[in-house]
Amino acid sequence: MKHIKYILLSFLIFSTFSCKKEFLTLQPQGELTEAQLTTQDGVEGLLVGAYSLLNGNVNGTYGNYGAAPSQWLFGEVASDNAHKGSSVGDQPPMNAIEQHSPTSTNDNLSNLWDRCFEGIQRCNNTLKILANLQAGNGSAKFGDARAKEIQGEARLLRAHYYFFLVRVFKLVPYVTEASSGTFVPNDKDIYPNIIADLQYAVDNLTTTKPKNQKGRVDKYAAQAYLGKVYLYQKKYTEAYDLLNAVILAKADLTTMPYSDNFDITKEDGPETIMSVQHSVGTDGTGGDNGNVGDILNFPYGNTPINCCGFFQPSIDLANSFKVDIAGLPLLDGSYRNNPYQSDFGLTGSAKDNYVVDKTLPFDPRIESTIGRRGVPYRDWGIMAGDTWIRDASNGGPFVAVKNTIEASQVASGTAPGTTNVTGLNVNLIRLGDVYLMAAECAVEKGDLPRALVLVNAVRARAAKITPQQINGAPAAAYKVSPYTSFPNDTYARNAVRFERRLELAMEGHRFFDLVRWGIAKQTLESYFSFEGGYFDYLKGITIESRDEYFPLPQDQIDRSKGTLKQNPGY
Repeated sequence: MKHIKYILLSFLIFSTFSCKKEFLTLQPQGELTEAQLTTQDGVEGLLVGAYSLLNGNVNGTYGNYGAAPSQWLFGEVASDNAHKGSSVGDQPPMNAIEQHSPTSTNDNLSNLWDRCFEGIQRCNNTLKILANLQAGNGSAKFGDARAKEIQGEARLLRAHYYFFLVRVFKLVPYVTEASSGTFVPNDKDIYPNIIADLQYAVDNLTTTKPKNQKGRVDKYAAQAYLGKVYLYQKKYTEAYDLLNAVILAKADLTTMPYSDNFDITKEDGPETIMSVQHSVGTDGTGGDNGNVGDILNFPYGNTPINCCGFFQPSIDLANSFKVDIAGLPLLDGSYRNNPYQSDFGLTGSAKDNYVVDKTLPFDPRIESTIGRRGVPYRDWGIMAGDTWIRDASNGGPFVAVKNTIEASQVASGTAPGTTNVTGLNVNLIRLGDVYLMAAECAVEKGDLPRALVLVNAVRARAAKITPQQINGAPAAAYKVSPYTSFPNDTYARNAVRFERRLELAMEGHRFFDLVRWGIAKQTLESYFSFEGGYFDYLKGITIESRDEYFPLPQDQIDRSKGTLKQNPGY
C-alpha cells in the first residue's frame, strides 16, 4: 500500500509560458480557481500534484517513455549498458537515441521536456498559492514549521525536475513562481538555481517524513540529492560532507539485501533515500499511478509479463560482471576477451542443445540485473532464450530483471486489465548509490583509504547474495572479494567507476556518469567497436562533443519565437 496517491489533480494549472490576459479573466469551467485553492487543503493538494509528475505520466496518456523516472532510455540505452531491444521497426525514434543520432523532433525528447516542465509548473503553483495563503489572502494559514516544510518539499521536487532536464538538454530555461508568464531564455547555467532549491530543502526539512507518509522527501533525500548535484559540479568537498552525513545516519549497507531494492513487497526499506511511489489496483486509477514508464520493458512471448521486449542488456554489460581468480572486476577491459554471449549466433542443434556454462566466474549481481538463457529468472522458471525475446538479432540474447516483478506477484502487483503496468517503485537515490558517490569524492580528495572502505562495503553486500541455483548447483562460479588496496588515484578512480556500473546497472545512471566523468567519447566508441561486432546498426558510430547532450524539442523553440536556443551542433 502506497502512502501517497499520485492521482493527477484537476486543480487550476497556471501556464508557465505565455497566455492571453483575457483568458485569465475568465473562470474555467470544472476547475478550481486560485481563490478556492488558497486554503491549507488546497496547498496540500497542489503539493501532491507536484509529486505526481515524478512518475513521468499524465493521467490517461501512456507513451511517455522518455519521461520514465527510471531514465532507462537516456541513462541506459544511450550508454554501453543496454539496447533499445524489441524489433527495429517498433518505436524507431528510440533507435536514434541508442545510435546517438536524434533530431529535435524525436518524441522521447518532448516527453521528458513536457512532463518535467509540468512538474515544475506544479511546484511553482504550490509555492505561489502557499505564499498567498501565508500572506493572509485565504483561510487559516499554516504554522511556520509546516509552511517551511512545504516549501522544502516543493523546492526539492522542482530541483529534481530541473536536474533531469539539465542532464539531458544542458540549455534549459529556469522558471519560478515569480516568472512573468513569458518565455525565459535558456542562456544561463541553471545549476546554481538547482543548488539553491536543494539547500533550502536541506535547511528546512526534517529527518521525519511529513505526516509519516512514505514517498515524501525528507532531509536525507535533500542531503543526498544536493550531494549528487555537487558531485556533478565537481565540488567534491561539499558533496562529500553531505553524502557522509547520510551514510552516518543510516544503518550499515551490508545488512540490507541487494534484492530488496527490486522487490515490490520490500519497497521503501532502509536503503531507499528517494523513490517514485507506484501503485496499482487499489487506487482507482486503472494503472495511471503504476510504473508506466517501463511498460514496454518486459520479456516477450509466453511469460508471466509479456510485453514488449524492450530494454535489453548489452553483451558488453553481461561480460563486465566477469571476475578474475581473486574475485575482483577486470578493470583493464579484458572482460571482453573470449566474450560470453549466451546462445547468441548459434544455430541448429548447437542452439537447441545449448547449456549454460556453470564454470564462468561472475559477480552474483549479474543474476539480479540480466536474465540469461538456462538460468532461473525470478520465480518465472528457467529463462528460455529467444522465445522470451522479441528479436534477438536486434536486441541480443539477454533480458532485464530489475524492473520486473515475481510471477507470484502479478495478480496483486499489476494494473487491472494489464500485466505490464506494475506497482514497483523506482529508486531515484538509494544508499548503495550514496556510498559510491561518497567513494568517488574520497578519491578526488585523495582519501583513498576511505574510498576503499566504501567500495568494499558495497562489494561485501554483493558477496551475501544467495547464489542462483540450477538443479542444486550454482549457475556460475560466483565470487566477490574486497579490494586489498587502492595503490594510486588512477586505480581507485577506475575501481569506483566500475563498481558503479556493476551496482547500478540498468537503473538509469550510466550515460550521465560517463558524461560527467568526461569519458563518454572514448567509452562509447570502444563499446560500439565491440558491440558492433554483433549488431551491424552499431558499427562505426562516433561520438562528438554535442552527443553528450540532446537537442531541445523543436516545437518548444518554435513556440518561443526564438527565445530558446538550440544546443550547438544540432
